[in-house]
Formats: sequence, C-alpha cells, structure tokens
Amino acid sequence: MRERLKALALRREDLEARLSDPAVYGDGRKLAAIQRELKELAPVVEASRALEAAERRREEAEALLHDPELRDLAQEELSQARAEAEQLREELKRLLLPRDPNDGRNAILEIRAGVGGEEAALFAGELLRMYTMYAQRRGWRAEVLSLSGTELGGVKECGVLIEGEDVFSRLKFESGVHQVKRVPETESSGRIQTSTATVAVLPEAEEVDVAIDPKDLQIDAYRSSGAGGQHVNKTESAIRITHLPTGTVVTCQDERSQYKNKDKAMRVLRSRLYQRERERRDAAAASERRSQVGGGWRSEKIRTYRFLQSQVVEHRIGLTVHRLDAVLNGDLDEIIDALAAADRAERLKNGEG
Repeated sequence: MRERLKALALRREDLEARLSDPAVYGDGRKLAAIQRELKELAPVVEASRALEAAERRREEAEALLHDPELRDLAQEELSQARAEAEQLREELKRLLLPRDPNDGRNAILEIRAGVGGEEAALFAGELLRMYTMYAQRRGWRAEVLSLSGTELGGVKECGVLIEGEDVFSRLKFESGVHQVKRVPETESSGRIQTSTATVAVLPEAEEVDVAIDPKDLQIDAYRSSGAGGQHVNKTESAIRITHLPTGTVVTCQDERSQYKNKDKAMRVLRSRLYQRERERRDAAAASERRSQVGGGWRSEKIRTYRFLQSQVVEHRIGLTVHRLDAVLNGDLDEIIDALAAADRAERLKNGEG
C-alpha cells in the first residue's frame, strides 16, 4: 500500500504542475480531465498524509513510555494514535478500491413497463418522474430522448439522458426490476395489485468508444404518433435505426426535427452497443444486456414500493425506508448510499484492489 500511495502522491504533483501548462489550460477537455482526476486523488492523498501523522504520533508516544512521569500521558496518546491509524488504513483500503472507469460518465436510463398492464405503465411514469426529480436534486440535467406513452398518462417505455458529475456511479445501482404494490385507481374492488417496471442504466458512450459503420445501419423515417396511435406530426420526423449486425433497434420521435431525432437515437444506439461490448468483456457482470433487467417478472425484483405501508424495500441489502413519498419525489440518496457502501464492503471482502 505504501508504494501505491507514494505513486499516487507523485501523480497528483504531476497533474498540479500540468495545470499551469498553456497547452492544457487552453484545452477545455484536457483541463476538465485533469481537474476530475485531481478531485479523485485528493481524498487518498489527504488520508495518506493523515496516516503518516498518526504513525509519527504513535512512534513519539512509544518513545515516551520509558519516562515514568509521562508514561500515563504517553499511553493515552499511543492508544489514540493507534486507533486513528487503524481507522485511516481501513479508509485507504476503501479509497484504493479500483474505480469503475465508467463512473464519471453520463448515463442513459431506459424505463419500460413490465407486468401489470396500464398500472405498470403508470408506475413506469412515476419512476421517470422520480429519477428526473433526483437529477434536479443533484444538480444534473435530464433530457428525454424517447418516450412512448399511454392514453392514461403512463409510460410504455422511455429513454432519458442524465448529464452531470459522477452520474453513472450513482445511478448504476438502479438497474433491475422495480415492483409496486398498491390499489390501482382503476381497481373498483379495492384489491392490492402487484406490477413491475424495468430500469436499465447505460453509461453514455462517446463516438471514440464505439466505431459504427454507416453501412451497418438501416435508418427509417416515419410519422410520429401519440398515445393510442393518434398522429401528432404530419411530417416523417420520427426515426428508427436498426444496427444490422446485432439487430439492435432504437426509435426516437420526441423532437419535431428529423435531424434531432436521429442524433438522439444515435446516442442511445452508441450507448447500447458500448454496454453490449462491455458486458461481453466482463462475463461476471452479464453475457447480454437483458441480464440487467430480466424479463420484468415479479420474482426478479430488486426493490418494492409498498403504498399501503408507505415503505420502500431494497431487497438486495435488506433495507426498508419508511418514506415512500419522499423517495418518489426524488429523495434517493439514502438508498443509493447504502447500496454503494454494500458494494464497497463486498469488494473489500473479495480482496479487490
């Protein structure tokens, strides 16, 4: 660990020196990358310096143990220094865990209604609202890339681009089947119904990440339509892009401009292909994209929203939050923080880093 900490300290010094380089200062992308890496290194370097200080205090206290007049004071200082050093070592183990290279990326959320008909579509719409409000709380920007709705205001499926700092690192834990238990407004008998929606979180891919041959694309333009098939645009502005080698299909009809719809569809396609390749390389994560969300069956749930008890149950870590309304209004940090902590603990247990 000591050698790695020394290397990281030297790396930080090098990055700080490069900030004054005119070539870097004039390049916004390079400058942002350096500043992002410096921000990531700062907690490690600070904890490392604090550990060195605690070790020095421990050594000084041990030297004073031989002095009868200072022995009691030295013993107390020694106990404090040892405890602090141990705490800092554990903190450094956590900080030195390998970072997912995609953590700093923007994310594309794909939400689809699962089991439950119209009630599932209404729930999918509530999830879309929840994530949009969470993005606002974090100071992120959310842009709907595609949306297929229902006549009652539900969402059959949608894609949302969320841009900001460390978006993917927070939202990646949301992938899976979300389940709701409640009495639907359309249910006259008052029976509780169980419905599901699936959420897939993809790191946004840049053009340099995925090479797409235009000859591999089939691009179709058609008239966009609203819920229930009602035409909302007389021009063929909606776009369907099919990536022929993989059979991946992306549609976008949110914009009135065919060019804008094509641009949005390409962003989604690029991210899906990037995720596909990422999963192929990482067999432990998944062998195909559907493993992230399953088929929408109730048995695959990661989280349940229980309206009668005003609870949100996170099944992966056994966490129950008694603030359903707050969660649906975008207050997700308690759940995501707990999931991130459990993920770090599991990786430490497995000896990563």
